Amino acid sequence: MDSLGLFILLMLLCFQWTTAPAADEVTWTYTGLVGQSEWPDYFPECGGTSQSPVDVVTTKTKYDPSLIALTPLGYSQHGNKPFTLYNNGHTAVIELPDWMGLGGLPWLFTAVQMHLHWGSGGPSHGGAEHTINGLSADAELHVVHYNSELYPNLSAAMTQSDGLAVLGILIVTGEATNPAFNNILNYLSRIRHADQKVSIPAFDVQSLLPKDLGRYYRYNGSLTTPPCYQSVMWTLFNERVQISKAQLLRLETILYSSKAEDPIRTLLQDNYRATHPLNHRVVFASFSAESGKELSSGEVTAIVIGVMCGCVGLAVIIRFIVKTIRFFTLLHHESVVVNSSTSSWDVLPSNRPAPMSRMKEPEKAKEKKQDMALNSTSEAEKKEEPSPSPQTEP
Repeated sequence: MDSLGLFILLMLLCFQWTTAPAADEVTWTYTGLVGQSEWPDYFPECGGTSQSPVDVVTTKTKYDPSLIALTPLGYSQHGNKPFTLYNNGHTAVIELPDWMGLGGLPWLFTAVQMHLHWGSGGPSHGGAEHTINGLSADAELHVVHYNSELYPNLSAAMTQSDGLAVLGILIVTGEATNPAFNNILNYLSRIRHADQKVSIPAFDVQSLLPKDLGRYYRYNGSLTTPPCYQSVMWTLFNERVQISKAQLLRLETILYSSKAEDPIRTLLQDNYRATHPLNHRVVFASFSAESGKELSSGEVTAIVIGVMCGCVGLAVIIRFIVKTIRFFTLLHHESVVVNSSTSSWDVLPSNRPAPMSRMKEPEKAKEKKQDMALNSTSEAEKKEEPSPSPQTEP
């Protein structure tokens, strides 16, 4: 009886081991039997309350002035050692050298790897994991770091609440090609199947990031793939990075999640996790709502045109004012000259005859004296003339 009980117990244990494989042996997928909705059954933390990704509702974010611009350390100093690019069946991963790190955080974080998430429907059909105000970008780049100041390696850090820091870069599509992403896309054809690996030339990793590293959203979350450890300090940049439609199409159609020896090939597409509720968490912003308001390309164009028109209008007004001032200045100057000329000519007739009068004054005096002399002579003659004697009658 004891032997029979022991036999039954061993059979039950054997049955349990065969029907409930360890989590690290489970082949998870984004859809299917071990898809996203089933992850918590095999990876308990995937059902936690601080899961990622999330939808960032900008009106509900909280401005935190203590969030400073992030500082990539060694991102541009890639050296001569090549990078390793491989297909893990879920995404394309680029391993990063340990001299790359991240500053601007409470601790020093060392870079480990970066990978991509994308969709399948081309532009405007989603593919990014995080969304902003419910809108999804076409793809998303994640750069993973571990807290090297507190933990010796990634394995030790990834299970701790302060162990990881991940940068999230939203990718949109446009007409222009992004040369930086060709450093990855041009080599995807060499890792088309799962478990394939290749060395690629090292390149400037910072060229993949947005220009503005000071405007971002920050929250505490998790890995977006199993085992979904809730150990990530997320930084989601506000500025998007643009690639061309052809680059997105290449990303969406060139890789397989199946291995080279598998009889059925399965395209590696839609490798993004659905958003999860924030629950008790708060999303912080490094910029205020006013300064962080996003503008569409049309709004930006309208603002630029408006500013240009305003500058032209201001230049015309200034030119008009200058011309008006010059006109009135010239008019005033001419008026002064004319008045001065008139005053001079008014004075000259009264001044010029004066000398002539002064020059003729002696002659006039002489003539006057002569007249007086003549008058005196005439009077004398009149006095000397004898008066007539009275006549006598005969």
